[in-house]
Amino acid sequence: MSVEQPEYTLLEKEGAFELRQYKPMIIAETFVDGSLSEASSAGFRRVAGYIFGGNVSQKGMVPEKIAMTAPVIVEKQPGKMPPGTENSAQRWRLNFVMPAGLPLDSLPVPNDSRVSLREIAGHKTAVMVFTGFADEVKVEQKIRSLLNWIAAHGLLAVTAPQLARYNPPWTLPFLRRNEILINIS
Repeated sequence: MSVEQPEYTLLEKEGAFELRQYKPMIIAETFVDGSLSEASSAGFRRVAGYIFGGNVSQKGMVPEKIAMTAPVIVEKQPGKMPPGTENSAQRWRLNFVMPAGLPLDSLPVPNDSRVSLREIAGHKTAVMVFTGFADEVKVEQKIRSLLNWIAAHGLLAVTAPQLARYNPPWTLPFLRRNEILINIS
């Protein structure tokens, strides 16, 4: 893969399951309502707009381009949707990890107020890697499998599951890399 990915140390690997120690990172994130597919599309456009120049540089009013990274991460948010929203709608957080070595105070300010930047401390994560399309049914199956693996290894999940997608939409299904990520203690 030709784009930067978050840095981590592989602690354990067992088939499709991994235990990783991630280094601290900075993310650009947004919240979107809708189905997984709708939120992924709308959230991607919003955060991609930020990295492709929808921002104001710290050094002046000039937009600054930021290198694309992988994966694009989507996380279902807890709680109910507002009244009048479709039953299938849900709130999602979508984020990109910013390139390593860029301090938070050096990153440009997003033009879109729905995009924010946040620093994440280093963390230990249980991961399940899989290929193909990542629709809501398949994602829920993979989440259950990862939660079972976490429990079988005496670990404790401390965050909601996240879906990480590494490939552009035109990638053939059998070549796609997807992951379910759950931080553990």
